[in-house]
Amino acid sequence: MAQQRALPQSKETLLQSYNKRLKDDVKSIMDNFTEIIKTAKIEDETQVSRATQGEQDNYEMHVRAANIVRAGESLMKLVSDLKQFLILNDFPSVNEAIDQRNQQLRALQEECDRKLIALRDEISIDLYELEEEYYSSSSSLCEANDLPLCEAYWRLDLDTDSADGLSALVLASPEPSAGPLQAAAPAHSHAGGPGPGPGPTEHT
Repeated sequence: MAQQRALPQSKETLLQSYNKRLKDDVKSIMDNFTEIIKTAKIEDETQVSRATQGEQDNYEMHVRAANIVRAGESLMKLVSDLKQFLILNDFPSVNEAIDQRNQQLRALQEECDRKLIALRDEISIDLYELEEEYYSSSSSLCEANDLPLCEAYWRLDLDTDSADGLSALVLASPEPSAGPLQAAAPAHSHAGGPGPGPGPTEHT
């Protein structure tokens, strides 16, 4: 901690109890481990038999191993209690962590804003160019009175349909020179020279 603060009496007592638990658990682990090592040492003949001494040593090792496990669990519980104590009571550290996180998030927000502004400018330029291209291409299809694009296309379709109708009428009408030519041919053959049929001289 950057700033030393005077703890209340209850917190000071709690920290002293944590310190005492830590020392007791560590001492219990060391003592039991040392006794297990001593028990594993082979001694000379004693008043009891070797088999009885082996059973006693085995039982003692099991008890001391259980004591070591119990002390280790107590240390793990002590670590959990210390974390809870720091979370609930170490307000300066918590506030400092919150401030650092807020600074990181603000920097990220500013970077995102800069990227979004740059993207907006690029999109606006592209849209302006596309609009110019669209209106320049559509102005050639409009009439002089600046018709809308849909109406210009509609009139163009009407003109095409009317031209097709006139072409069909011209193709369906008969040729004007066919009738007179066909009528003049018999008259010319009748008023002409002698033919194979009987003429007026024979009739007289």
